[in-house]
Formats: sequence, C-alpha cells, structure tokens
Amino acid sequence: MPLSPREIQKRLTPILPTVQAPGRYTGGELNQVVKNWDKVQTKVALLFPEIYDLAMSNLGIFILYDLLNKHPNTLAERVFLPSEDMEKAMRQAEIPLYSLETKHALADFDIVGVSLPYESLYTNLLNALDLGGIPLFSVDRASTHPLVIAGGQAVYNPEPVACFVDAFAIGEGEDLILGVADCVAAAKSHTPALTRPGLLQALAEIPGLYVPSLYKAHYHAGGTFSHLEGLSEDAPPSIVKRITAELPPPPTRFIVPYVDVVHNRAPVEIMRGCTRGCRFCHAGMVNRPVRERPLEEILTAIENIIPHTGYSEIGLLSLSSSDYAQVVELVEAVNERFEGENIAVSLPSLRIESVSVDLMDALAGQRRSGFTLAPEAATERMRQIINKPISDAQLLETAREIYSRGWHTIKLYFMIGLPSETLDDVHAIARLSKEVREVGAKIIGGRAQVHAGVGTFIPKPHTPFQWTACDTREQIQAKIDLLKRELRGRGLKLNWNDPRETIFEAWLSRGDRRMGEVIYQAWKRGAKFDAWREHFDFQAWMDAFQEVGLDPDFYTHRQRATDEAFPWDHINAGVSKKFLLQDYEWSQEGRTRPDCREKCYACGILRTFKELRQEMPDEAWRCPGGVTSN
Repeated sequence: MPLSPREIQKRLTPILPTVQAPGRYTGGELNQVVKNWDKVQTKVALLFPEIYDLAMSNLGIFILYDLLNKHPNTLAERVFLPSEDMEKAMRQAEIPLYSLETKHALADFDIVGVSLPYESLYTNLLNALDLGGIPLFSVDRASTHPLVIAGGQAVYNPEPVACFVDAFAIGEGEDLILGVADCVAAAKSHTPALTRPGLLQALAEIPGLYVPSLYKAHYHAGGTFSHLEGLSEDAPPSIVKRITAELPPPPTRFIVPYVDVVHNRAPVEIMRGCTRGCRFCHAGMVNRPVRERPLEEILTAIENIIPHTGYSEIGLLSLSSSDYAQVVELVEAVNERFEGENIAVSLPSLRIESVSVDLMDALAGQRRSGFTLAPEAATERMRQIINKPISDAQLLETAREIYSRGWHTIKLYFMIGLPSETLDDVHAIARLSKEVREVGAKIIGGRAQVHAGVGTFIPKPHTPFQWTACDTREQIQAKIDLLKRELRGRGLKLNWNDPRETIFEAWLSRGDRRMGEVIYQAWKRGAKFDAWREHFDFQAWMDAFQEVGLDPDFYTHRQRATDEAFPWDHINAGVSKKFLLQDYEWSQEGRTRPDCREKCYACGILRTFKELRQEMPDEAWRCPGGVTSN
C-alpha cells in the first residue's frame, strides 16, 4: 500500500536539509497546477526520468501538463528522478517516488506518462519504476497498478523497452494523451470492471498507440529479426504515428524552477518538422510534415509569458529555426514590441543555408554569447553524401558576416564516422575550423574564437542511414586523437564524446526485444544516469551482454542488408522504407535532394497525413472498443 501524501511529507522533512539542492524535491513553484485529487477522475503522472535540473527544461512535458490540466476530468503532476544522494535517503526512509505537486506516490496514479526523448534514459526508467513501487515488467502488473505509457523520439523503435512499457504513444502526444485518459476513465467506470488485458486491448484500438504485449517477435537462425506476429485478430499490423494537424496554442504559464536548470528560459515552439532531409537526422525524418505557428500567435504567447514567469530570455524553438518563413519579421517584431524591457530571444537551431544577413542584423541587438552553426561534415563531398550541400565558401562567408556583427565566438558542430568517411575528411575538420578562425581574426583580431564540437555518427531507425554500420571504438578513438593533435592554436577549442558512449547509444538505437533483458541486467548492476559521463558504467553493460548471451557488435558494427526486416518496421513514421532506401542509394552516389519545400519527393508523409485526417474524425478515437464513459 503506497504511503499517503501526508506521510511522505512527514518523512521528507528531516531529509531535505541533508541533500544537495533540496528545491528539486519540494514542489510549490510559481505556476504549478494543483487540482483536487478526490474530484478528478483520471490522474496522470508525467515522468521525465532525469533529475529536476534537466527535466524542467523539457518543453514536451509542459505541453502535456498544460493540456491535461485544462481538461476538467484529468490532472497532471510532475515526477522526476532524485539525484544519488536523495535516492539513497529515500530508500533508507522507505519513501516512494512521488509527485511534486501533491506528494502522491507514483503508484497512486492511473497513468504514468513517460517521456523518452533519448535511449540513455532506459535504465533511469527502470529506476523510477522501482522507486515508485511499480513492477518493472509489464507482464507482472495487476489491474491495481498504473498504466505505463511512453512517448518521445526514442520510442520510434520501442522494442528495446517493450517488456517494461504497457503502451507506446507513437507520434505527437497532443492528439493521443486525452484519448488515453478518456479510455482509462471509461474503463474505471465500466461494469463489469475491465481486466488489465481488456484495457490494453481497448487502448490498442486508439490510432497511434502500440501495445507490445499483443505481439510476439520472431528471429532467423542467424539472429536477425524476422517478423512481429500479432497474437490476436485485433492487433494492427502497422502502427501509424499520430500527427497534430494544427499546433495548439503554446503553453505560457511555465513553472518557474526553484533551482538553476539547464535551459533557464521560456521556450516557444515556432515550427514543427523539417524539410531539409539530412540523411543522418532521425528528428528531421520522423517529425514531418512541417507546420508553422502564426507569427502573431508567437508574439501573443511571449506577451503572456513575460508577466506570468519573469523570464527575460525566450527560446524560439524548432528543428531549424532559421527556416521559419517569417523568422526575420519575427525577431524584428520581438525587438520592437519589447524594446526597453531587456528581453532577449535565442534561436538555438540555425542552418547555414538560411542564416541571412537580414536575420543577423535582426539578432544584432541580442546578447552575444556565441553563434552556433552545424556544417556536420568538413568537406563538400561528405556534405553531398549526408544531403547537406553547402560549400566551404558559403560557410566562410556566413562566418565573416557573424564576426562583423559583434559575435566573438562561433561554435561549429561536426560529426565523425559518417558513411564513406576517410581520414582526409577528418583532417578537414581541423582545417575548416582554422579557416573560420582566420576569418574572424581579420575582422576582430585575437578575440575571435572557434569552438569545434565533434560527435560521432550513430545510425538511427527511420533514416536513410539505418542500414549502415557504426564505427568501432578503435576507429572513433583514432579520429579523435587525430583532431586533438591538429586542432590546436590560439582561439581554437575542441570538444568530443567518449567513444564508449557512442557504442552504448548505437546498440540501443537499433536494438530488438532481446535488448530488454540486457537493459534489466545492466540496471541490476547499477547502471543509471547513463547520459552523464561521471555516472556511465560501460563495464556494467558489457557484463549484462555477457549474462544474456548477446553480442553487442551485432547491433553496432554490422552492415544491414537492404532487404533485412527491422524490429521497428511495424512503426509507420510516415516516411516510407522504400523512400529511405532510395535516399540511401542516392547517398552512395553523392546525389542530393534540395529542400522539399521546393519540390515534393513523395516520401510518403503527405499521403499518411491525408489518410489520417480522413479516417479520424475529431472524436472518433476518444473511447474505442465499445467502452463508454458515464
């Protein structure tokens, strides 16, 4: 029996003064929403399995928080993971993981909605469920346990964590979450009471919801994935992602954190989706089609945010903010409307092709902490392969314009390990970084700096590069060592990722259901906070693979055959596998596809979008399976 909120608070009182940043664990911040627990039908815990400092910067959580709490029959409360010192104290005092708003135990909720934007949160998910007193494996949960439903970018391949999650929300949560809440509410009032299998079957009838227990995975003798077998006639062969036709009004009453967080600003999503078609980019492929928010709606949101939060920086967010059709007009309008109020805007995702002189002039009055550009590759040949066809001359001219407008630091982001890469391409990262620095030195002298961030390419599902092999640890380390030798000098700085972290993400990204046992065994060996370098325990994972009898190289360094079935093939992200394969073949020829705003390449997303809108009237998906609410 979970502890009552009163008892949880009583046990917390002597603990909080003994841990770091106790403000992470108290709740009570400005703009939090507290509803009457006893008068609301469906209770949702929004779990972001990270510490407060990171979780409070996640926009997706607040979109769902705002949406659910505006619904009269639902409430949403936040649940985040404690840091190690707090976790130790909670376990010693037998305090379960609880919500910040009312201190209800995680197990008290009807639904645990988990955000999984990246794979390194998988062991954190297990730790959260364990702290919350919820069985880790979905097969062990009874009707008294909450439903564990996961969404986010990582669940476009849900199979590695399929054994821990009751259902996956595929696609955009705004169109899914209220349907799930209504279905659960209807099940609670149903006579006779629905069994848990009955509820899962009803959930499976909601378009975009994938219930893994209704399927069985099969494998070939050599270990490759064969197919997913539906265990009932009602199990759909394909789960089509949900697409929000029109972006709802953005949340404006953001909860103001008690402690400093990673992105201490108010985010406004100005656009969703991307038309550039970078072949390595998972987000760019699965978040199609592009939908832009009207300029006036953005300005109105900012006007509401400032008095309700006190934020002085507004992040204008999208996958490619400079591709927003009215981006110059937007920045100019913000400058004009909030002149004298010390309000700054940030555009954290800018593309070299669309960073115009006009945009830089509009940004010239903003605080100049640094200007970030992502050429990804340092040679024009490699940029053709990845479908980012910009020239060195174009990059250098953009750098010249940036330095001339007062910025001192340009941050360049590159990747190593891309398909067809040679050591000459790696050398070119140092060369191009130095050339950019020289451009700045001619304009502002010794103050000019270039910070080169180097990540390692990881093949992702639902992209044209999902067939390719990932570099080995030895290959990655050799390229990093080369850059550490060559990228030196005044005004130059190099940052890179640990090769072990790359390998870790690579095996999870394209894993199958067998990876679930590996994740469990790694967690039992202490793996958690895997995204944190100081906590990441590579050996725990290697021991887990050995315990389970799987070869990690099978998931990372193996080139996939073009006719191979993938564990995620039943997840329809809207872009067809046929299109992705053609784009992969084009990459091998160095052929590019210009921005698809200029020409449609029939990737499949528009057909998927049209079919969804025709087949799904606004209320048709709310209460499936004949379950009706009182």
